[in-house]
Amino acid sequence: MDENSCDIRIQVATDYVDEQSEPESDRYVFAYTITISNNGDVPARLISRHWVITDANGKVQEVSGDGVVGEQPHLNPGEEFRYSSGAVLETPVGAMQGLYRMEADNGVNFDAPIAPFTLAVPGVLH
Repeated sequence: MDENSCDIRIQVATDYVDEQSEPESDRYVFAYTITISNNGDVPARLISRHWVITDANGKVQEVSGDGVVGEQPHLNPGEEFRYSSGAVLETPVGAMQGLYRMEADNGVNFDAPIAPFTLAVPGVLH
């Protein structure tokens, strides 16, 4: 194993936000909580994010920007950073995936992929 290994792990939990959603207006609000863990040997900072959000109609939204929730968290080995955000879809089911652009303290830039995950109103998918 390379002693300068960069190993960022991303876990996602999702929730449907009933009280903010308006199904009759094709507005479905989802919350998601992301936990970013540095399982590598090198401290790294999250520089930017890129999300691809797809609804059941095939409509794609792409969201890019610096950091997450206004921060560019710096994670030492063994540390994690958790935040919550949200997405609004026009359909009761959709999917998100993306990546975080990371910069390790040794100057190496790398992407930490965020595997696709489903956003769904409870009971819609069986």
